[in-house]
Amino acid sequence: MPQPLKPPALRPGDAIRVLSLASPVKEEFFQRGCDELARLGYVPQFDPASVLARDGFFAGSLADRAAALQTALEEPATRAIFCSRGGYGSNYLLHDLSARPKILLGASDISSLQIFLWQQYRWVTFYGPMVAQNFCRGSLAQHGYEPASLTRALTETTRGWTLDLDAKPAVPGAAEGVLLGGCLTLVETTLGTPWELDTHGAILILEDRGMKPYQIDRALMHLKQAGKFAGVAAIVLGDFPDCDASGGETAEHVARRVLGPLGVPLVWGAPIGHTERPMLTVPLGVRARLSVSDVPGARPRLEILEPACLP
Repeated sequence: MPQPLKPPALRPGDAIRVLSLASPVKEEFFQRGCDELARLGYVPQFDPASVLARDGFFAGSLADRAAALQTALEEPATRAIFCSRGGYGSNYLLHDLSARPKILLGASDISSLQIFLWQQYRWVTFYGPMVAQNFCRGSLAQHGYEPASLTRALTETTRGWTLDLDAKPAVPGAAEGVLLGGCLTLVETTLGTPWELDTHGAILILEDRGMKPYQIDRALMHLKQAGKFAGVAAIVLGDFPDCDASGGETAEHVARRVLGPLGVPLVWGAPIGHTERPMLTVPLGVRARLSVSDVPGARPRLEILEPACLP
């Protein structure tokens, strides 16, 4: 596998370009999120006409969003790109992008772009909080963000670190692999495309929200039948909020039934992506080790084995 291309790390006082690449944002939430970035010591930069644009269910026209992304990747004055929110529409932006790696932070619908950048260019990206969805709610707040993982992911350049996943062990064991994945729906929709996610040897992250248990079952079985779990080193599942119907199977039961027989280390309920808890920031494209103990009370640990950024 080619070596991953890591972006330069963030430094105190760095400028951050904030983009709306998917669905529109509410100005109030957006401004609160930018205020939080400023409190963290960064300088959020944005074009109000672009970042607050609305074109139906999209945050502006395709041409405008694509141009904003390419400009942000190329501009030397900003050190990172933080996405304002997910929603819908990032998959329209998947085309040749010319630039050196730069921090890209986002989740949910941004999975499409993150998977594309990994498959096409081997870019390390960051699955984590967004400006008008998580930063706007604050550090360690409900629906907010977890600050320690954010800082280590975006600023560490010399060593790895460990994440307490605060999740349930489902299948015990330990495994190493490259962290990949994201939103379950978006991982599934890469199937059959030129940027179909190569999951062999990966510690695969899968999370989503608002899916009925049978829809989760269908998506997981689709990935299984497409061979995407063959050779996977381990799997980390998110909280899957708003997914349990009244009566019948739960999302957790479905996941355990489909994925448990794989025999690889498996975790349920990590605060990654869609979660009501403070969201962890996870680097995608770096090597990690997942440890899932069968000792009662022991919590799964995800060790990031290398820095995600360059000096």
